[in-house]
Amino acid sequence: MLKSLKKIFNKRTDYEKLKKEIAPVPPKFINALMDSINLGLIDKTQSLLSDLSFGEIANIIEQLDSGDRKKLIFFLGSSIEPEIILELDKDIRNEIISVVGEHTFLDVVSKLDTDDLIVILEELDEDKSGQYLKLLPKKSQRELVKKGLKFPEDTAGRIMSTNVVSVSASWTIGKTLKFLRQKKELLPDDIYEVYILDSKRKPIGTLNLNTIVRSSSSTIVKDIMNTQFKTIPIDTDQEEIALGFKQNNLISAPVTDKSGKIVGQINHDDIIDIIEEEAEEDLLRLSGVQSGDTYTAVLQTIKSRFSWLLINLFTAIAASFVIGIFETSLKQVVALAILMPIVASMGGNAGTQTLTVAVRALALREITRANALRVIGKEFTVGAINGLVFAAIIGTIASYWFGIPLLGFVIAAAMILNLIIACLSGILIPLILDKTGIDPAIASTVVLTTITDIFGFFTFLGLGTIYLL
Repeated sequence: MLKSLKKIFNKRTDYEKLKKEIAPVPPKFINALMDSINLGLIDKTQSLLSDLSFGEIANIIEQLDSGDRKKLIFFLGSSIEPEIILELDKDIRNEIISVVGEHTFLDVVSKLDTDDLIVILEELDEDKSGQYLKLLPKKSQRELVKKGLKFPEDTAGRIMSTNVVSVSASWTIGKTLKFLRQKKELLPDDIYEVYILDSKRKPIGTLNLNTIVRSSSSTIVKDIMNTQFKTIPIDTDQEEIALGFKQNNLISAPVTDKSGKIVGQINHDDIIDIIEEEAEEDLLRLSGVQSGDTYTAVLQTIKSRFSWLLINLFTAIAASFVIGIFETSLKQVVALAILMPIVASMGGNAGTQTLTVAVRALALREITRANALRVIGKEFTVGAINGLVFAAIIGTIASYWFGIPLLGFVIAAAMILNLIIACLSGILIPLILDKTGIDPAIASTVVLTTITDIFGFFTFLGLGTIYLL
C-alpha cells in the first residue's frame, strides 16, 4: 500500500509525512505511556496522549493486557472521549464499565449522536440494556434511542441519525445561512446536505453546502435545489444502503418512514462503518469464527468455534469413509495414498477461490438472474483450463516419480474432473444458498470442502482401482 502511495505523492516530505501519519503506534511509545502511568506522572501521560487521535488511543487500549488496560482506563476516567469508546470492541467496552462505572460510562457516551449511541448500547449486555437506557441523562435522548432500538438490527432505522437540517423551499439562501448560524448549537457536528421539505415533512429536494456557499443571498432555495435525490426507506437493510451509496456516489441520504416523511439521515461515515462491518462479518463467517474473537474469554471463544469444528469433523469422517471403500486399492498401490492429498488440496483451493469471488459478488449484487449462467459458464471454463494445465504437470511428475505411466494418466484425469467440480461448486453453492435465503458466507465453506474432498478422493481412487488393479 505504501509503495503505491509513494508513486502518487512526492517522494520526499509528503511521503514521509504520510508514512508517519498512518503508521501504527510503536511498542516503545506504549511502554513509555504505561511507565508514566505507573509512576503517577500525570503531566507526562497527558502530554503523550495529546498528540494521538481517537483511533490511535483506542488501538493502544486494545493492545494492552487486561491489567494495563484497566490502569489506562482508570487514568482517563470521565475524561475519556466518547469517540474512543466508539472505536473499541464491545468486550472492551464492558471492561470500561467495570472500571469507571455505569453512570460515568453513560454520561460520556451520551455526548455521541443518536445513531452512534445506539451502536454502543445494542452491543452491551442484553440483560442490562433496558437499565442502561434509563440511566441516560437526557429524556429526549432516551426517547430517540428507545425508538431507534425498536427497529430491526442492521436496518436504516437502527443506523440513521435523527438530527437532520431542513428548510423551506420558499426561503432564500440568506435566510438559510442565518438559520444555520442561529441554530448552530442544535445542528449535527457534520453537515453535508440541507433537506428541503414540504408542509407534510416529505423531502422534495436537497442542497449541499457547496451550492449554499456559492449562491447569492437573494437566491430562492426552490430555484437551485436538487430534485434528483435518493431516499432510503426506514426498513432498508444496511447492505442495500451501502450498495446504493456506492452506485450513486452519495454523501448523505434522507431516511423516510412508510408515509414518506423524513425521520433521519445516513451519512457516508456511517457507510464506511457498514462496509467494514459487513466485510469483516463475511470473512469471519467463512472461517466459522465471530467478531471480537481476539478479546473474548477463552471459554466463550471455545464455545463459538466448537460447533464449526464439530461439523467439520463429520465431513472429514464422510471423506474418510470414501477412502475406506478403496482400502484394498491403497494397500496394493501405495502411490495412490501418497498422491491422494494433492487432488483434494488442489480442488479445495480452486473451489475456495471461486467461492470467495462469488460471495463478494452476491453481496455487491454483481451476480443477477441476467448474468448467472454466464458466470457459471466462465467458472466451468476456468476449472477446465486450470485442470488441464495442472493435470499435465502432476501427471508427468507422478509418471516419473513412481515409474508408472498409467498412474500419471489417473491423477491427471482426476485433477481435471475435480477442478471442474470445485469451480462449479464454488459458484453454485453460494447461488443456491442465496436463493434459499441462507447467507452464503455461513455455510459455503463447509459444504464446499465436503464436496471437493469426497469427489476428489472418489474420482482419484476410483480411477486408480479401475486402471491400476
